[in-house]
Order: sequence, then C-alpha cells, then structure tokens
Amino acid sequence: MIIASLALGWRLAIFAAAGVAGGASNAIAGGGTFITFPTMLALGIPALQANVSATVGIVPSFIGGVRGFREELIVRRTLVRAMIAPCLAGTFVGCGLLFWGSPRTFRVIVPFLIGIATLVFALAPLITRRLTTLDHEHPVRRRALFTGIFLASVYGGYFGAGLGIVLLSVMAITLPYNVHTIQGIRMTISMVITSVAAVIFIVRGHLALDAVYMLLVGTIVGGWLGTLLLRRLSPGVVRILVVTIGTVTTIHLALTT
Repeated sequence: MIIASLALGWRLAIFAAAGVAGGASNAIAGGGTFITFPTMLALGIPALQANVSATVGIVPSFIGGVRGFREELIVRRTLVRAMIAPCLAGTFVGCGLLFWGSPRTFRVIVPFLIGIATLVFALAPLITRRLTTLDHEHPVRRRALFTGIFLASVYGGYFGAGLGIVLLSVMAITLPYNVHTIQGIRMTISMVITSVAAVIFIVRGHLALDAVYMLLVGTIVGGWLGTLLLRRLSPGVVRILVVTIGTVTTIHLALTT
C-alpha cells in the first residue's frame, strides 16, 4: 500500500493532522479515535497496536474541554467525584476484555451499542419529558446513571471510539442539566476512562511511539479548537452535531467489523 511506504516525515505529518482532527471531534462529541485509528491502520500499524496507541494519543484532547467547562464542573464536582469509582471499575474490566477476552464477539456488538446510544441521545428531550414525574434525585435515576457510567467505562476500556456518544446518551436521560453542562461532565469522565486505559496500555507496551508522539501534539491543538467551537454553538446545533457524528460512527463500524 502506497501510504504505508511514505517517508518518515510525511508519516509524522499525517499522524499530527489526524491528531488535530481527532481532538476536535472528541471535544464536540467524541469519536476522535475513528479518525486516528484508521489513519494508523492505513500507515501499516497492526490493529491491536493501533488501538492501544490511538487511546494513548487521544488523551490530551480532553484537557481543553475540561478547562473550557471548568465553571460548570466546579458546581458539579461532587457528582463528578461520585462517578470516579464506577469509571475505574469499568475501565479495568474493559481492558481485561481487550487483552484476555474474545475481541471478535465484542466488536460485533459495538455498532449496535453506538447506534442505540445515538438514538437515545437524539430522543433524550422526549424521554426526559416522559420522566418528569420521577425526580432527578430518585434512586432509580441515580442507579441508572452509575450503572450506565460503569458500562460505558467497560466499552471505553475495550474500544474507546464513540465513548463520548455513549456517555452523552447516559447523562442526557439521567441528569437534569443543559447540553453544555453535560458536555463538560462527559469530557471529564472521558478523560478519566481514557487516561486509566492509557496507563494500562503504556505499562503493557507495544505502542507505535512515533504515532503516539505526534498524536499527543495534534490532539492538544484539536481539543482546544473543538472546545472553542463547542462553546459558541447553540444547544440545538450541538445536539445535531452529536447525532450526526454518532450516525456516521455507527455506519462506519457496521461496515468495517
């Protein structure tokens, strides 16, 4: 394949560009790994190595988002802290599935997970109106939130692409906040999940280091740019972008798994 035989300088430039695009996508709705992962495959990096390298390289994309929504996060810090435990537990389970489970079985259901999550997020306003008689502090909603966060973390530890869509769908029907506040919480939880998975992958080794270094730089820039754009968009436009990215991600996964 011609692209896999490019000179090192061109390969590094492509990795950096993929990082910028992936970081921007992650800041808006998640799915940045679906830019960085295929890029590494096209440049000849084996699938498992590309998967773990993409996870490590995408971590900085969340930094700009967390800083951009720090005012909303300060107000909700107690809730965010309560989500950490299910995040950690789910991420460890997901990483275990990746390295010791049956990857093929899990990969087959990934498109359905992202598709369902996208549909739930799209219908969230209708669903929440139906649930107006159920207080947001009701134990059922709290259990649904933490169970959903755990399951999303399992997915994130295994195959993080589309993690943002899954988290947004969970939060949209269990939390009483506007879409911008939910985005801030989503970015924080995504950063925790991805960072924990990245540490595990670094310890295990087998990273494509040239790609990782360039992705780290590119995703910092892309995450910052994406957050600037997100803060300037209306909630309705943000919802349309999330649903669009989720739909494209679902179709992409269905055609490639």
